[in-house]
Amino acid sequence: MGRPIIIFVLSLSAIFGYANHTPLKEKTLASSISSYQDSIKWADYFYNIQRYKKAIPLYKKNLENPNVPKTRILKRLALSQAGMGNSSKSVENINKYLQLEFHPNFLLNEGFDPIRESNEFKRIEERVIPRVTTWSVIYLFVAIIGFYVVLLITLNKQIHSVSRILIGSFIFIHSFFILHISINAAHYFFEYPHTYLMSTWGTFLYGPLLYFYIKRTSQKYVFKLQDMLHLVPTIILFVYLITEVYYMPAQSKIVLMLSRMQNGLGPQDSNRLIVIVVLKIISLTVYGLFIAKAYNKGKKEKLLNSKSLKWQKNLYVIHILYVLTYTAYGIVIINGYANGWLYDVSTASMALMVLYVGYSANIQPDVFNGAYSYNTNKLFPKYEKSGLTPSLSLELKENLVHLFAVEKVYKENTINLDMVADRLNTTRHNASQVINEHFHVSFHEFVNIYRIKEAKELLTCEDNKRLNIINVAYEVGYNNKVTFNKAFKKDTKLTPSQYQKTATESTS
Repeated sequence: MGRPIIIFVLSLSAIFGYANHTPLKEKTLASSISSYQDSIKWADYFYNIQRYKKAIPLYKKNLENPNVPKTRILKRLALSQAGMGNSSKSVENINKYLQLEFHPNFLLNEGFDPIRESNEFKRIEERVIPRVTTWSVIYLFVAIIGFYVVLLITLNKQIHSVSRILIGSFIFIHSFFILHISINAAHYFFEYPHTYLMSTWGTFLYGPLLYFYIKRTSQKYVFKLQDMLHLVPTIILFVYLITEVYYMPAQSKIVLMLSRMQNGLGPQDSNRLIVIVVLKIISLTVYGLFIAKAYNKGKKEKLLNSKSLKWQKNLYVIHILYVLTYTAYGIVIINGYANGWLYDVSTASMALMVLYVGYSANIQPDVFNGAYSYNTNKLFPKYEKSGLTPSLSLELKENLVHLFAVEKVYKENTINLDMVADRLNTTRHNASQVINEHFHVSFHEFVNIYRIKEAKELLTCEDNKRLNIINVAYEVGYNNKVTFNKAFKKDTKLTPSQYQKTATESTS
């Protein structure tokens, strides 16, 4: 009887013990399951069986998990949203991922196929994945030509040094800008983030370089210290870019460009784009007027021969074309519209400038010197020891007039026919023939014409009334008073003193 009682008691204990511990075990099991569901492994499980609705909240909970790489979670979130067809949220996570780890080939994952044709996905795919286009190749080709032209000009010692620096720098910033456009057109700005705004530093140099080149070559302009003021806008912009942009590490520039893209701007656009565009338009317009003034002065005063004048005119026309097209583009974007073709047209005008200068550098390098061409013998090898053709005769005539009217070589008291022929880079015979055929005088008479003309001006000038006759003679190139008086009387039928007295009486 004792054994049944013991078994009964043990059975009751087992029953009551089970009853008391069952809720605790179930609670522990439920907690364990809940913890497992919150883990990254459980999120991956749902992702792998394409139950994205369950995977997404679990991935989001693990975004701040220090034990799991954030980039891995963002990639899975982007793919999960894509699997659900939610392109905007998928692209949002793609942007966040790229800001941390820039591997644009991730966008080629087949998991994005459900949203690949959406506008949001196309937009980011087109901008972050490099793609060589026809225009990017054309721009690269033009840029390479431009750098070649700069090298050609730099190494050509026959071109006057100052002219060489000015026109070489002008073409360099054009070529550098076009290279930048080529990189942007091929969407390589994320691959090479240090290209961000890399050509912006030269924004305010286009006008000044061309203006001073034309002024220097047409008028032999000598630079003054105050001319450095023209560089002030460029210096300010350059300092700003160095301190705000150029010093940034590559990843920071990628993050900046991606944020621009998220805000609807182009990756290479600056948040101060409108300010820069407006200032550039003002700069181009103002210097366009300066260039026109310098060109018209050279044309009016016949400071250049026909070839050099035509060369400068073409430069000016192409520059104005760029000013107009860029201004049109600027007006459009200032008003909040995007217009790619206007930007392409303005870039094409830049490319035209590079190609034209490149053509000139190879075909007619003498035009780069302008007024200096008259003094540089090696630029005119065709003149030397050649027959005097009609076209050559006319060109020599123009050069001869420039020597006497502008450079006033007649003031040199040692002037002779050989010296003039050397300056014209032709033979003594050709120089003499040009003077005889076009002016119907001898070389000696030709020199006297210019000397006596200036002597008359000096003698009748109010500031020179007390100027001695001998000083006037020396000033216009004569060695002595006797020769001067003889030449003067032959031309005016009066001595210099009589001429001065008569002029004074007629004005009193």
